[in-house]
This record gives sequence, C-alpha cells and structure tokens, in this order.
Amino acid sequence: MEQDNALGAFLRARREQVQPEDVDLPAFGRRRVPGLRREELAMLAGVSNAYYVRLEQGRDRHPSPQVLEALARALQLDESATRHLHSLAAPAPRRRRPSPKPERVRPELARLLDQHLDAPAFVFGRHLDILAANALAGALHPSFRVGRNVVRDAFLDDEVRAQFACPERAAAGCVAALRASVGADVDHPRLVELVGELSLKSDEFRRLWARHEVREKASGVKRFLHPQLGELELGYQSFAVSGADRQLLVTYYAQPGTPAERSLDLLRTLAAPSPAAQRAADAAPADPSAPAA
Repeated sequence: MEQDNALGAFLRARREQVQPEDVDLPAFGRRRVPGLRREELAMLAGVSNAYYVRLEQGRDRHPSPQVLEALARALQLDESATRHLHSLAAPAPRRRRPSPKPERVRPELARLLDQHLDAPAFVFGRHLDILAANALAGALHPSFRVGRNVVRDAFLDDEVRAQFACPERAAAGCVAALRASVGADVDHPRLVELVGELSLKSDEFRRLWARHEVREKASGVKRFLHPQLGELELGYQSFAVSGADRQLLVTYYAQPGTPAERSLDLLRTLAAPSPAAQRAADAAPADPSAPAA
C-alpha cells in the first residue's frame, strides 16, 4: 500500500510515465511494462539495478540527496516534484499521532479576508479544505466557501464542474496540489478518508491519484464560467500562512483594463450585502469575547 511505501509508489508511478524516446533510449522489442523498465531508469540515474529495485520495493527508503537528484533528472521531474521526492525520502521525525481536531484559521486572518481584501480570497487547509473565505470568493465560485473541499467538489459536484471552463484540467490540478500539500503524510486520517471516498466514487480521481503528479498551487491563471458574468479569466497568487501548518491564502485578481476587471467590479456588486442585511449587521451587538480595541 502507498502508506507503507510512499517513496517506492512515487518512483514506480513516475517511471511508468517516461517513454524511452523521451530520454533517447531505443524502444526495441516488446515492452511488458508502461514507460521505462527499472534497469533503464537505474542506468539513467547512474545507480545499480539492484539498488534501484530496493528503493522501489521499500527496502531502502532514505537514499542520499545525490541519488535523489539523479533520479529526478532521469524522471524529468520539475521543481515541485523534485521537492516532493526529497520529502518522501527524508527520515521521518518522531511522529505524533495526527490530531483529530479540525484545522482552524486565526480569527485575525478571517477578519482580514472579510474586511480588508477587495478581491476573492480564501484559505486552504493541508487537505484543501476551505477554512476561511470572503463573500467575493463565494460569489466567484461555489467551491470557494467555508466547509467545502475543492478536491471533492472537483470530482463529485456537477455545479462546481460546470463553472470551470476546463473541468478536467481543474480536477487534475486539484489532485496534483493535494499531493504537493500532504507530502509524505499519506496516512493522515483526513487524507485516507478523502482519498478513499473519491477512489470509490470517481474513476477519474483514481486514475489521476495513481499518477503521483505533484504541482504546488503557487500562482497561475484560471478560467471560470460564471452563471451571471459569463467567462472570465483571473490570475491567482498564494501565500503561506505564517505559523500555520501548510495553510495557504489564495487571492484572485484581474489584469488592469481587461474584461475580467470589469467582471470583478460586477462581482463586488453581486456579493455586497443588501441594505437590510447591512443594517442588521451594524445593529448586531459586539462579540463579548473579542479583545478590546
């Protein structure tokens, strides 16, 4: 099982995705396995076949950084996947039993999202649960709301999939981002629960999870099909939340002078509370547990 041999599972999955012609090897004869043979990858990485077999079978789990770099080059891994490979091979510290407590966002960060960010913004947890979000994020996409899990939604929620311009690409990106976020912590109960549910309910997820692709959700562009605003293309940028384990603050923005900028202006109107709701919020008593100004 992957939980018992995360490094070997990663190496095997990525080896099967590299074709001989990708690395200038002849593809003579009938090949019984997809991608490279073990001995071919060992040769490309400059290690013995016997040693590589031990790595893939989990009989040696902590190769040197030099061997990992050689394997990364042979497998044509990008920076994110190479960092992931190193994390899988790192000796595990004394591990505490995973906490059953749900992840939380600091109240100050939640207030920042609500009161000071004039852009769609939310906070991911380590398993891509939405822990905090402002009204603009929820108005932009139904998956960007507190309590949702973007990976689960990308495969099991038809409304969510319909509002991505390319739902297959968005789903694949979610799986790769989840791999990057959890790293070697593949036996966490929350991850086991999530992967188990999706593997049972979605052939597409099961296929993508088995590929072991890794992509950090740092920055990029995403296209949405909004039910009221139509198609809009927005950039996004993520920031690690200081003092929180693998939480990310993600914000979306539009390039100046583009149709998407005008669409974001309309989105702010859609997300604004009604006058009655605003009056009720203004009249609500202050939270007695909040610190004094």
